[in-house]
Amino acid sequence: MYPSPNFNERKYPISMIVLHYTVIPTCEESLIRLSETTNVAGKVSAHYLVDRNGDILRLVDETNRAWHAGIGSWAGLDDINSRSIGIEIVNVGLTEDGKREPFPMAQIDAVVKLCKDIQSRYPIKYVLGHSDVAPVRKQDPGEAFPWRMLAAAGVGIWTDDFAEPKKTVAEMLSAIGYDTSDVDKATIAFQRHWYPEAITNGATNTTGRMAAVLNLMEESK
Repeated sequence: MYPSPNFNERKYPISMIVLHYTVIPTCEESLIRLSETTNVAGKVSAHYLVDRNGDILRLVDETNRAWHAGIGSWAGLDDINSRSIGIEIVNVGLTEDGKREPFPMAQIDAVVKLCKDIQSRYPIKYVLGHSDVAPVRKQDPGEAFPWRMLAAAGVGIWTDDFAEPKKTVAEMLSAIGYDTSDVDKATIAFQRHWYPEAITNGATNTTGRMAAVLNLMEESK
């Protein structure tokens, strides 16, 4: 364990996993940032840090509330830090040429293994990205993150389908779980998770995918 002092007591039971990328380029530098107490940007932490080679480092005991999600909400629930286990994934996000850094297979395999282990011990209802719970502020883990692959392994949900929308965009986003105080930002966050082609290739049926994701969520209740 690589203990971080940045934690406090939980207020709620664990029901979520929230995935992030570090933006910081190396595991060593990320460890420093997730453990330091004097940074002017504030104190942060996560329960786990996953390196590019698949190494998993534990920073905060799962029983404690790590400081990874900040202000955010999902499905009307606030204090995401109290409700979740936070996993930081070493990845810079956008590279200098403006492209997304890919996630190595060893790293994704480790994330899947870790998430499945967590799911075996807690009643995890949601597996989300930081951008899902904080769509106005955050982009991670970004549209290059392989959510489809995770879902195929039993972590989170995914569909490649499209359905006929029966609600407005704001109504669908809210029903899925998003804070819709900024519908445009929430739409982009949705695309990053469930319809990355809209960002990478300009695909245009976002409302159809929203309807399909909402149908899948309602079926799985």
